[in-house]
Amino acid sequence: MRAVRLSVITAAAAVALTAVTACTQKSGTQDGDRVVGVTAKDDACEVSKKEFPAGHVELAIENKGSKITEVYLLFPDDRIVAERENIGPGIKQKVTAEVKAGDYVIACKPGMKGKGIRQEVKAAGSTAAKRDPKLDAAVAQYRQYVQEQADETLPRVEAFVKAIKAGDLPAAKKAYAISRLGWERTEPVAESFGDIDPKVDVREDGLEDGQKWTGWHRLEKALWKDGKIGAEEKTLAGQLLTDLQNWQKRVGTAEITPTSMANGAKELLDEVAQGKVTGEEDRYAHTDLVDFKGNVEGAQKAYELLKPVASKNDPALAKELDKQFAALEALLDKYRTDKASYEFVSYDKVGKDDRKELSDAVNALAEPLSKLAAAVVK
Repeated sequence: MRAVRLSVITAAAAVALTAVTACTQKSGTQDGDRVVGVTAKDDACEVSKKEFPAGHVELAIENKGSKITEVYLLFPDDRIVAERENIGPGIKQKVTAEVKAGDYVIACKPGMKGKGIRQEVKAAGSTAAKRDPKLDAAVAQYRQYVQEQADETLPRVEAFVKAIKAGDLPAAKKAYAISRLGWERTEPVAESFGDIDPKVDVREDGLEDGQKWTGWHRLEKALWKDGKIGAEEKTLAGQLLTDLQNWQKRVGTAEITPTSMANGAKELLDEVAQGKVTGEEDRYAHTDLVDFKGNVEGAQKAYELLKPVASKNDPALAKELDKQFAALEALLDKYRTDKASYEFVSYDKVGKDDRKELSDAVNALAEPLSKLAAAVVK
């Protein structure tokens, strides 16, 4: 699951956030004008400028605090434009995003909790240049891919829900992992679907104050830990299906840009390294490797569609990404006997050393992937 998102993307919001190809250098603007330094501390969030040109903006982040932090570029209503999570003390990161003229907020979250320490900023100007047709095609094809995943997910979820409503514990357990695969593949752009993620994929320890626990993981706990299906679980199963039907309807109007694809893939792999490799995601079912595989496939799809532009602008980066994706895929294949199936080893059977090997492989891929957004907007 990605971090909890608070608001639904609306049509008006889609107008406010522009695709990468509609955001280019304003006449007379220097590259340095587009870099906003963000210094995150335990008790402060300092920005080098409060106004920058609309178009491409780079957040040059440094964590000078003692806690792991997150930095977000937000709309005033808390919808996410771009983010970088899990920034350790002393670490520097760069995030490239696309914005249209308007008001925004930069938020630092020391300890990765709460609403963060905030600074109001503004993107000024409106001049745009023609978009690269290859990036147009990448966004269109990725949207099609996400729609296909949503369409394929619903019948699988219907089978999962049918088993729960019938009180068939073994059948529900069997249907659980594969029902999640399409969702996991689309997580690079999870923020585009507004409040769907926290409804369907939140873990118990990820709940916000006052938030009711719903979705797959609530049902996972009932099936594996509690070992029973009651009236509440049957109701929650129906709600899961309803929420995912809503997700399916939102794909066509979701705000997806080349940089959201690239940044989302990087953030997702960070989440895999920080949470899924540890076994926290499917802590009761131990089907983590199915989620892991889906996440890697979704991130790789985003990269492959952006590759025609990225490989032209930064051939060395594309070569490294090809290498690291192949290495991670080969490593995951060690945990299944049939490469055409999604029957993986139960994750509680994967030892500490093997988990470290997986984590190292994810980190080796995440590092060059963090440069992909900048490469496609050069």
